[in-house]
Amino acid sequence: MRIGQGYDVHRLEAGRKLILGGVAVPYEKGLLGHSDADVLLHALMDALLGAAGLGDIGSHFPDTDPQYAGASSLLLLIRVGQKLRDAGYVLVNADVTLLAQAPKIVPYRQAMAENIAVALGVELDQINVKATTEEGLGFTGDGSGMAAHAIVLVEKKK
Repeated sequence: MRIGQGYDVHRLEAGRKLILGGVAVPYEKGLLGHSDADVLLHALMDALLGAAGLGDIGSHFPDTDPQYAGASSLLLLIRVGQKLRDAGYVLVNADVTLLAQAPKIVPYRQAMAENIAVALGVELDQINVKATTEEGLGFTGDGSGMAAHAIVLVEKKK
């Protein structure tokens, strides 16, 4: 078994859609990035790639490559899941945490977890999505950005 940890951060900006866990969340701002800037899925992809010793999302999907401009992170997650399987690993479980003052994601958590499970071809109970505020502290607390942490456990296929 191997553990992977991922972290990502993006600035919030007016005029962008907010996509989290592959779900369009109604909010006055969205995350700024080359792709759809889904901070939750970016952290998860880094954790998965790290657990399998496959580098990071920047090496697989560089922000200098125009083919990834506006790309769906959910589609990129499907590709990461395939890379994981090609390397001989299966996901045991994933736990992802969004750090954001707003909006509240409780109404969207189930859909996010379902999106992740489907994209990775695993059972829903292998995925956990949660969020926390930072009590108004830092860039996530003042609403200028969002961050996410992810931790995964993978197992080498026998």
